[in-house]
Amino acid sequence: MFKNFFGYHLVADYHKKKDPKRWHISGFIKAIIASVIAIAICCIPTESFGIAGFTFNEKIVVGLFVWAALMWITEAIPSWSTSVIIIVILLLTVSDKALSFMAHEGVASMVNGEEVIFGAPVSYKSILASFSDPTIMLFIGGFVLAIGMAKVKLDLVAARIMLKPFGTKSENVLLGFILVTAIFSAFVSNTATAAMMLAFLTPVLKALPADGKGRIALAMAIPVGANLGGIMTPIGTPPNTIALGYLNETLGANITFGEWVAKMAPFVIILLVIAWFLLRFLFPFKQKKIELNIEGQLEPGKQSYIVIAGFIITIFLWCFSDPLGLGLNSYIVAMIPVGLFAATGVLTRRDLEEVNWSVLWMVAGGFALGLALNATKLSDHLIESIPFGQWSLIVVMIVAMLVCFLFSNFISNSATASLLVPVLGVVAGAMTTHTGDASIAPRMLVAVAIAASVSMMLPISTPPNAIAHSTGMIEQKDMIKVGAIMGFLGLGFGLCWLFLVF
Repeated sequence: MFKNFFGYHLVADYHKKKDPKRWHISGFIKAIIASVIAIAICCIPTESFGIAGFTFNEKIVVGLFVWAALMWITEAIPSWSTSVIIIVILLLTVSDKALSFMAHEGVASMVNGEEVIFGAPVSYKSILASFSDPTIMLFIGGFVLAIGMAKVKLDLVAARIMLKPFGTKSENVLLGFILVTAIFSAFVSNTATAAMMLAFLTPVLKALPADGKGRIALAMAIPVGANLGGIMTPIGTPPNTIALGYLNETLGANITFGEWVAKMAPFVIILLVIAWFLLRFLFPFKQKKIELNIEGQLEPGKQSYIVIAGFIITIFLWCFSDPLGLGLNSYIVAMIPVGLFAATGVLTRRDLEEVNWSVLWMVAGGFALGLALNATKLSDHLIESIPFGQWSLIVVMIVAMLVCFLFSNFISNSATASLLVPVLGVVAGAMTTHTGDASIAPRMLVAVAIAASVSMMLPISTPPNAIAHSTGMIEQKDMIKVGAIMGFLGLGFGLCWLFLVF
């Protein structure tokens, strides 16, 4: 997280609590158990899987998928580390430049007394390209925009301007914080957004009556706004980029940035208004007026104008490039602020060092796993062996959303999406082929992104939750209450919305 961002100290405190030293003993044991299970799967005879034409490479991918799931769920090591290891293992075992004793496509060999067909290898260039997938570039463009805003204090000025119309009435200020937090979270890391908005709120929270519940409402407004606001754009949260990347790059859906915003923004706004009424009902204000004092001025000089111009141009092209027939997709547009800010000195080497690379590596590992699933023909064999076409779309979506909701409340939503999207992508592809309905894949994969974002029942569910809980204003029971209500409302309404807009 870049240090120029207002409220950075809150993010730093959050990461200090996640001291990597705690992984040393319990993490080692969890990693050993996960590895033993994965190796055992790889040692099972291919015939035991009951899939005609099942190859050794496919069996390795299955074992690796199970290992990744266990590592991400137990958090034996940091999630981004698991993703990097996934890519390394794929390169060593199933790539076309793997270890010499790993045979190439169609070559048979004797393993443990049985003849094994190694199957289709995966291009090592394709695996390495997971680190520079177009969706990763989309995320980098979003990070760079946020860096530029923070450096010239455009974020502070924008927050003050956007909050001013809401006045001083307590309920209106609450609505203002929910909406403004959501808007920032749509373009900036939800962790950074939560930190910035809570930094604004800290003096206000301290001034509110200690026996009033309004403090809880304001403190909860930040994680609720940050988590829900991320649904609004493809760069708002990693599950969005993972789902969009698979839809566009693997399934050829060609969903644009503007199309995503047009379809998801109304859904988010409705959820935010519901959240406002819920917080007002659960935690009524005792103090009727709240005075906000957000300090900070736009940095004078040409850099401010460059950042403002870069931000406006990028958002405009993201939303309107396709309708105007300019031929630029979202990924190319994302590189415009990177080039502009680098050429003009807004973006420096130090700034690049502060980019949240661990998130990008986390996403890259999921992409590599999905690539292996398709390139080794494992997805084809699954489609042939399992009657996906006979399944009910609604049932599959409900189960997928509930599983994602459950997992995302306890582990990284990026890890959850990385696990579920490739599998559901195979299911969606098979169901689309069987029914000819092109809307199945977008509905199913965007459902995962929605479920991941509405998972906010616990302090550990998302960084915004953890940061808000660290203020001491929110008890865990209050977070569970709000998170459960908004979560299940989001799942139910999200399911209906997806059938309406896709």
